Amino acid sequence: MDRARRARRPRSVLALLTAALLAVPGITALSSAARAADADLAKNGGFESGLDGWTCTAGTTVTSPVHSGSSALQATPAGSDNAQCAQTVTVQPNARYTLSGYVRGSYVYLGANGTGTTDVSTWTQSAPDWQKLTTTFTTGAATTKVTVYTHGWYGTGAYYADDISLVGPGASTGQPPAAPTGLRTGTVTSSSVALSWSAATGATSYTVYRDGVKVQTASGTSATVTGLAPSRAYSFQVTASNDAGESARSAAVTATTTAGTGGGSTDLPAHALVGYLHASFANGSGYTRMADVPDSWDVIDLAFGEPTSATSGDIRFNRCPVTECPNVESDADFKAAIKAKQAAGKKVLISIGGQNGQVQLTTTAARDAFVSSVSNIIDTYGLDGLDIDFEGHSLSLNANDTDFKNPTTPVIVNLISALKTLKARYGSKFVLTTAPETFFVQMGYQYYGTGKWGGQDPRCGAYLPVIYALRDDLTLLHVQDYNSGPIMGLDNQYHSMGGADFHIAMTDMLLTGFPVAGDANNVFPPLRPDQVAIGMPASTNAGNGYVAPAEVTKTLDCLTKKTNCGSYPTHGTWPALRGLMTWSVNWDRYSNWEFQKNFDAYFG
Repeated sequence: MDRARRARRPRSVLALLTAALLAVPGITALSSAARAADADLAKNGGFESGLDGWTCTAGTTVTSPVHSGSSALQATPAGSDNAQCAQTVTVQPNARYTLSGYVRGSYVYLGANGTGTTDVSTWTQSAPDWQKLTTTFTTGAATTKVTVYTHGWYGTGAYYADDISLVGPGASTGQPPAAPTGLRTGTVTSSSVALSWSAATGATSYTVYRDGVKVQTASGTSATVTGLAPSRAYSFQVTASNDAGESARSAAVTATTTAGTGGGSTDLPAHALVGYLHASFANGSGYTRMADVPDSWDVIDLAFGEPTSATSGDIRFNRCPVTECPNVESDADFKAAIKAKQAAGKKVLISIGGQNGQVQLTTTAARDAFVSSVSNIIDTYGLDGLDIDFEGHSLSLNANDTDFKNPTTPVIVNLISALKTLKARYGSKFVLTTAPETFFVQMGYQYYGTGKWGGQDPRCGAYLPVIYALRDDLTLLHVQDYNSGPIMGLDNQYHSMGGADFHIAMTDMLLTGFPVAGDANNVFPPLRPDQVAIGMPASTNAGNGYVAPAEVTKTLDCLTKKTNCGSYPTHGTWPALRGLMTWSVNWDRYSNWEFQKNFDAYFG
């Protein structure tokens, strides 16, 4: 970190030297008339309107401390994020500007990019009270926009900023275009809708909204929205934009996608209860025999198959030894109980990974060993399919792997290939599920891999390419809505565990889709509601994020009926939501089957 900080200082010295040279008579090209027309071009520089006009990775507004007015910015860098807040401002070419602002905290930076000449920044190592930062720059001959920003430094605590201004000649921006007219649908498939509209005078680009959410931009008067769910009605609108801003939205048109085919097993109940069974260990919940799992459980995941080493791909499933599980049944009784469950319409899967089972398919040899060893487990016990519960460092994106639709990282590519091979080997009835943590899925709304500037956690969003590639093969996605930090939802607010709101926001993201890393042109498409179950801990002993049965009911009411929703505005209603997943059957038994009983009472 010290080297990085020192590397920033020459930029500040250069900025000061540049400012000094520009101040010499005869060097500056600005006239006194131009200076008289100077104005503050920064929007909401005092943060009195929240974060309006600013794009922040980890910022919020506070009422104390403030430099002036009633609000200021507070932004908190994390280990992989410097908490940058930025806005793009329209400027004049060949013009001089002064950027200033008041900051508090350690290692706070203020700067401007895209100047067309020399980008500038200034910083303070320590500002225990409000300190003014100032820098100047001259725009290039063709520069009409610059981006001003403030940020902190990794892991150094929160910083504050207020009264940020960019003073210089204002640019005439005119008026935004009128809303487009003539929006109409074209070809409709099970996963896409073609749209077209009439040109709006003065427009330089167009933005398409699906069910009120921005999904892509277009330079012309047509677009095809992809990644849609089959047999679902969607509403579309479009806006026109130019340098002056964005128009109002057009009149809406609706389209219903055609029926699809794919998606895994077709004989699960409409609403399914999924639970993990501690088959290879006991821990504090005790061992539960397969025959003693109640009929309420529709999918039973055997935890866990683990690799012989992190990169071998060789998966082994070892049943709990009698020394740890005195009541463990014999292999013969275990297999007979599995068959009895299947005869009753239940699905029994082998779950690979877990907290301690790191699996990294770094080579094609590891991929092939994975396919062979997993097939052996499935065949030995006569199982219905496979659950992927990769956690920790199993999935991580290489620095140059930036497109979730076309991954290049070997551990990602090889896992996709292995799962497609297994699906093809066992056929359409093969049940394929996965249980990622929120960090690997919903966090992808803000960050993806190491990010455009590097420095982010490469695991962030790393499940998205796997889910996307397998969306036609995936039976169920049940994200672990537990043991999670705060996650930003589609309302651009952070949501924390402990109530229905967190589950509603996280599930809405899966069923609505979301732009990855904030890129409206790179949208992770929604899953079908019958592919989604919500992961929750069965009890306070099972994991952080437990919610009482009443909160579970609120979650289901909101998502399936749009009642009891609380503060989060969902983007739809999904009565076909598949159900709930829990860690675990054993912990639910330990808690007198509270989770199971609530599920049964709700769905009947």
